[in-house]
Amino acid sequence: MERGHQASVVAGGPFPKKRRVRMGTDIACILVSGIFYASTLFLVAAGLQVVFGVQKIFNLACGSFYAMGAYMGITFVHLSGRMGVPPIFALIPLIAGGLSIFFLGPIIERGLLKFIYDRDEHFQLILTFGLILIFEDITSFFWGTAPQSTGEVYQTYGEIHLLGATFPVYVFIVILSSLIIAILIGYMLARTKFGRTMRATADNREVCEALGINMKAVYVNVFTLGTVLGGLGGALVIPATVAMTEMAAELMAMSFAVVVIGGLGSIKGAFFGALVVGILRCIAIATYPEAELFIIYLIVIGILVYKPEGLFGASSA
Repeated sequence: MERGHQASVVAGGPFPKKRRVRMGTDIACILVSGIFYASTLFLVAAGLQVVFGVQKIFNLACGSFYAMGAYMGITFVHLSGRMGVPPIFALIPLIAGGLSIFFLGPIIERGLLKFIYDRDEHFQLILTFGLILIFEDITSFFWGTAPQSTGEVYQTYGEIHLLGATFPVYVFIVILSSLIIAILIGYMLARTKFGRTMRATADNREVCEALGINMKAVYVNVFTLGTVLGGLGGALVIPATVAMTEMAAELMAMSFAVVVIGGLGSIKGAFFGALVVGILRCIAIATYPEAELFIIYLIVIGILVYKPEGLFGASSA
């Protein structure tokens, strides 16, 4: 018996085979779940980063756009179902629901934010926090306070087996969609005229104005982009969860953790910060759920103390 035990240790490590398989399954579940959560969190954080990088507005209402996108995604999926659209095409109304809140960008930017650009940061925080309360009342008025979901979409695309675990294909669709959006954002910032204008505005607004750049149009477009990114994040994640009025506050807190870890004003920082938060959150839930927020904010405190500019600083918009 002793020799047999030693042989098993040498051949495969200190754990029995079934235990090793189980560990592999658990690790796969944690990684996939973490990356899935990070993929939608990245969209919200990227919108927050873009708005701050160009407009220097720390938008507390980023989570509200996420919530609005989630509710609009539910509405569009239900409408498409009533119209007889096959469930396999549910991703289309979800994306349309996320994009549909674009009109909020110009309304909020021209109607409210333009009055506080040159004022103290406290006005920005108070105004955007007020937007959170307004959007909570809006969602309660139109959709009620009961949780809502489109859970049937989650299993529509089938399942995939990976390392002994079974995952809905929809999870990987969302991860791939977020990766494509991240690539498109990077391409836009680096290769397009609008992206170069954004980066120039982030570096020196006064020079851009002197060169004749229409700053009103830039600010409207940038804030609308941030709004749409948040809406897409909410719409894509909703089949895997439920929409609630308080979901905006939770995403706002997680987005700020991403921004602090990755670096304020950095899209690359938003990408890697979202991965850190997403995977750490799933590790905590799988091992010690009570420490979910504690672990994340312990990392945030460590970053603020030892590297306050974040992992990637603020070198890019």
